[in-house]
Amino acid sequence: MSAPKLFSPGPVMVKSNVRSALLHYDICHRSPEFEGMFTDTQEKIKRLFGADDTYYSLIVSGSGTSANETVLSSLFQKDETVLLIRNGVFGERLLEIIEKYQIPKEEAVFPWGTYPDLAEIEHIITRNPKIKVVAMVYHETSTGMINPVHEVGRLCEKYHKIFFADTVSAAGGEYIDMTTNHISIATSVGGKCVGAFPGSAYICAKKEILDTLTAAQCKNVYLSLYKHYDIAKSSHQTPNTPNVNLFWPLNQALTNILEEGLDKRIARYQRCASIIRNGLQNIGLHLLLSEHLSNTVTSVFLPENIPAADFLAKMEKRGYIFYLGKGKYADMNMIQVANMGEIYEQDCYNMLEVFTSCLNSF
Repeated sequence: MSAPKLFSPGPVMVKSNVRSALLHYDICHRSPEFEGMFTDTQEKIKRLFGADDTYYSLIVSGSGTSANETVLSSLFQKDETVLLIRNGVFGERLLEIIEKYQIPKEEAVFPWGTYPDLAEIEHIITRNPKIKVVAMVYHETSTGMINPVHEVGRLCEKYHKIFFADTVSAAGGEYIDMTTNHISIATSVGGKCVGAFPGSAYICAKKEILDTLTAAQCKNVYLSLYKHYDIAKSSHQTPNTPNVNLFWPLNQALTNILEEGLDKRIARYQRCASIIRNGLQNIGLHLLLSEHLSNTVTSVFLPENIPAADFLAKMEKRGYIFYLGKGKYADMNMIQVANMGEIYEQDCYNMLEVFTSCLNSF
């Protein structure tokens, strides 16, 4: 059986040199070779994020959620509050972490697929002086919406708040521009738009924030932001044994982006998304969003008479993998078509041809 085409928002299909990087000979993570590769990867992460020298990057072995938990379990002293802006399932994932660590919280909650109201967000910031951090998902993958990062960043700059952006599904597919957008801390992972494998997460944060951390305020042992920063600074290593074999593909995937040019990578993603959206609409399907769409995820409703699960199963047999919609959207017959990783224009045209044939087979 030939390998399926992954039109899903992670894991993604990877470039051949990224896959080959998995075959790198075994090394010790307490060796100069690892330290050199680690520091090189740190610098490439900063370039991916558009971060200047006031930022520092770290690598965490785990999924994107592990990077988010590292940040949220480490930032807060007693009574310091987080304002969570959420409008989808991954905002709710941040909420789950916040509640698990019993962090005092304010919330700006909007229906899934609804663009956040900036006036409401600013009102909450001004009424509660204990708010230390404003947290938001950059690309809410459950809908495919890009949230108002630039505008929220300006509010955080105005009111001197730490702005934490979950960019797990955005980095490498959208312009993060941490400096321009006043993002204090960002997280992501290799197995999405960057085009590496799951399990290699990373964090980029303002040094001035990292320098204030203490071991005591970090509430997790493995996911201590203080530990990761302290040992990275002192010895260019990680506090625990990392998934060394995944560091090489992450480094190679970042190299690929820098060599291709982030502008060209994003332009390719935009072209592919446009082909997919035009194609789906031309066959009479309705998209969830009409504005604020990401470059890499399209949420689309199937006809009511075609069960989404049955359609996905048929497409899988024909070599294409999509996602079923999350939450209420699964019941509304919505699926998600992504174009992350090694997907190109002709791949999208080919997929649409099979998609149309599959629809017509019901």
